[in-house]
Amino acid sequence: MSRNVVTFHYTLRDTRGQIIDASVGGDPVSFVEGAGQIVEGLEEGLRGLAVGTKAHIGVPAAKAYGERDETQVQRVLRALLPIEGEVKPGDQFRAGSDAFAPIVTVVGVEGEELLLDANHPLAGVDLEFEVEVLGVREATKEECEHGHAHGEGGCGNHDCGCRG
Repeated sequence: MSRNVVTFHYTLRDTRGQIIDASVGGDPVSFVEGAGQIVEGLEEGLRGLAVGTKAHIGVPAAKAYGERDETQVQRVLRALLPIEGEVKPGDQFRAGSDAFAPIVTVVGVEGEELLLDANHPLAGVDLEFEVEVLGVREATKEECEHGHAHGEGGCGNHDCGCRG
């Protein structure tokens, strides 16, 4: 089964209409269908759209960053964490030295304890995307193997860390 590379611009809003993020005015986003590079609900909404299409895609939290999980909020002794200096609510840091360790948000400081939230900041939030499809093409074998879109000239033309 062939997979496509889809290139698009987006404006992301919450359900109150507040802009959370946008690619307009910057580089568009390109992804390989089925590679898990964008949230599931957005990928489903983009599937089959033709170049030039402008669309509104509503994505429920369950198909975006998931529902909030209160078990992901925990008290931790500050001394056990890899942080230095002052810590205040809203600060974020990686919970370990592994590049895949979760990023946590400090939601409270109580003496020597920190209240940390490992939920994604958009967990539990329904999302509203305004998109414009700029390109759709068949993914190359190399893109399918690497799991992401490559620029013109192949993998060596951007800094993705591939060896191709």
